[in-house]
Amino acid sequence: MELGFIGLGKMGMNMVTRLRQGQHRVVAFDRSSDLITQAEHQGCVGSSSLADLVAKLSAPRAVWVMVPSGAPTEETVHAVAALLQPGDIIIDGGNTRFHDDVRRAAELKPKGIHYVDAGTSGGIWGLKIGYCLMVGGDDAAVKHLTPVFKTLAPENGWAHVGAVGAGHYVKMVHNGIEYSMMQGYAEGFELMSKSEYRLDLARIADLWMHGSVVRSWLLELAAGALKEDQKLEKLKGYVQDSGEGRWMIADAIEKNVPVPTLTTALFTRFRSRQEESFAEKMLAALRNAFGGHAVRR
Repeated sequence: MELGFIGLGKMGMNMVTRLRQGQHRVVAFDRSSDLITQAEHQGCVGSSSLADLVAKLSAPRAVWVMVPSGAPTEETVHAVAALLQPGDIIIDGGNTRFHDDVRRAAELKPKGIHYVDAGTSGGIWGLKIGYCLMVGGDDAAVKHLTPVFKTLAPENGWAHVGAVGAGHYVKMVHNGIEYSMMQGYAEGFELMSKSEYRLDLARIADLWMHGSVVRSWLLELAAGALKEDQKLEKLKGYVQDSGEGRWMIADAIEKNVPVPTLTTALFTRFRSRQEESFAEKMLAALRNAFGGHAVRR
């Protein structure tokens, strides 16, 4: 089928490449002309602007937005919507908060424009193995887009999980679980790195991939990282977050659902960004004040 695609970053470029491998006609746009040229080399039709992209699509048009979450996505959705006609579809494949999906769909409904949210997991490996897609939206729009989802995903790798917002809601929970899994691996490997035994961490990570109950793709990636740098000396322990963990905790508070593992994982990321912790200085000061315990100046 035919698809407009906005955003040709690491994820977007791989996605349009996979779509072209599936023989879809892709009209691509990015603010970077170099990336548009690169997409053209993959067989995409380049466009000079959002208006040009829409003009090169046949009705009913489908436009996939794959730009950074927040303001960039919001602005792009509104700009594209102003160029579309009733019956057209906008797909947001980024990491959007599900509340925003519901609001946007309501804003677009009077114009007759469908809105579909597609939580996308697979990272930079998606080109080769496919993307897990968690899709929210009305039945008619999702059915129309099924050929695209089938091409982007591996076999059994996509599902229509519910109404508008459900796709990004499921993706939010997916990422919260991911935070927790990564934190568990991180703590276990740190403990082994300080063991009195001279443990080959890369070999252990690889070992656990064979029959162990903790095997996973994340563990496979850990094994690869450790083979390259056993002590991870080339990295600084600074861990960013893209928002989904915060959103999941807020949703859990609203629903009175305890999520202590995720909360600890997210707060550990916050601590990783501090050169020194004021809270820990306070702990040292209090121990010194009430018990005369030694402090380091």
